[in-house]
Amino acid sequence: MIQNAYRFTGKNSFYDGMLTCDTLIGKLVCRLVWNMNKEECTEYQLQAISAIPEGFSGRLLEVPVGTGVITMPFYQTLADADIVCLDYSPDMMALAEKRAKNMGIENVAFQQGDVGKLPFESDSFDIVLSMNGFHVFPDKEAAHQECLRVLKPGGIFCGCMYVSGRQRRTDWIIRNVYQRLKFMSPPQETMGSLKKRLKNTYAEVEITNIKAVACFACRKK
Repeated sequence: MIQNAYRFTGKNSFYDGMLTCDTLIGKLVCRLVWNMNKEECTEYQLQAISAIPEGFSGRLLEVPVGTGVITMPFYQTLADADIVCLDYSPDMMALAEKRAKNMGIENVAFQQGDVGKLPFESDSFDIVLSMNGFHVFPDKEAAHQECLRVLKPGGIFCGCMYVSGRQRRTDWIIRNVYQRLKFMSPPQETMGSLKKRLKNTYAEVEITNIKAVACFACRKK
């Protein structure tokens, strides 16, 4: 199911363009599906990583990394961090790894794996980052439990995901197109359900949204 979300990824820039809103088709998709312009896309991505301290030098897990189009430029500023990027799709991860190599990033390791069964010890990361992943994961409960498990006490869980109930057109397209094509996997969170979930799990929770994308930052108890 997850691999279907990456069907258009390869030598073309379709997937990257949708995330960055940098290409013509990417701008069209962002406007049609998400009702966002370039500035709004950039803003939610910046909010999603804003909880990561400047000059962070601890251990960070990103899941899923996708093609790395959003995070690799940011990782260039974290030269002292120990970063692990995981993805279910070897093809996606290969593109991210190539991007990191081309950018001269040497402190990022790549590992194929399932977020529902992370291949890491408990309490082993200072930060777990998930950008646009949870609306794709088929077993969201397992994904949340695993992200919590591998995070150290006092560690940060942050990122962004689609939430329903904020944009009527977006909800219709997700429900009738993306989920039918298995680009995304139901059930989807609302702002209310996500806030409740995170507050029941973490000691400190900050959650905002730009259109139908929720950005969150939480601290483990």
